[in-house]
Amino acid sequence: MSTEKTNAKPLEHQTEKGELSIVGFWIFLAAEIALFGTLFATYTVLFGRTADAASPADMFEPGSVLVMTFILLLSSFTSGLAIHEMRRGSSKGLIIWLAITLVLGLSFLGLEVNEFIHYTQEGVTLQSAAFWSAFFVLTGTHGIHVTFGAGWGILLLIQSALQGVTATTSRKVFIFSLYWHFLDVVWIFIFTGVYLIGMVV
Repeated sequence: MSTEKTNAKPLEHQTEKGELSIVGFWIFLAAEIALFGTLFATYTVLFGRTADAASPADMFEPGSVLVMTFILLLSSFTSGLAIHEMRRGSSKGLIIWLAITLVLGLSFLGLEVNEFIHYTQEGVTLQSAAFWSAFFVLTGTHGIHVTFGAGWGILLLIQSALQGVTATTSRKVFIFSLYWHFLDVVWIFIFTGVYLIGMVV
């Protein structure tokens, strides 16, 4: 009976280490929520304080932002498919969908870097005004997190290719997926609270 219960659990939950690692990562995400909550609060306080610099409505480009959002949300979906394949025991499926997730994540980063370069060329930088300082710190912090996630995902991709679907790789990939979904949720708040409001106010 106990064996059946154990086998009914997803592979990443079948060891005590796996359970503790996942719980510990949820605690880590709580700290990350506090970090981004502070950055959003700062951005809200400084919203509109552009001094003599350009306004967000003048700088934000709806098309680019929508493409970035679509790419990142799609990467969250492909990350979920990677977990699905992992739980099926398909190493090939896991690797394919994880690789697609990483390509999408790197594409998002490329667009974000291009956006920052465009702003800089237009004379808008971290030092331009209080508003732009808050904007660059908030979106830049998210971008740094995505960069870290992409590097982490590449290492997991290599490990999964070498070792296949095991309790260890499953635990690591599942935790990575939690992290990636978290970044997507943060981006939804950035898309809504920063870009959409900035375009219309």
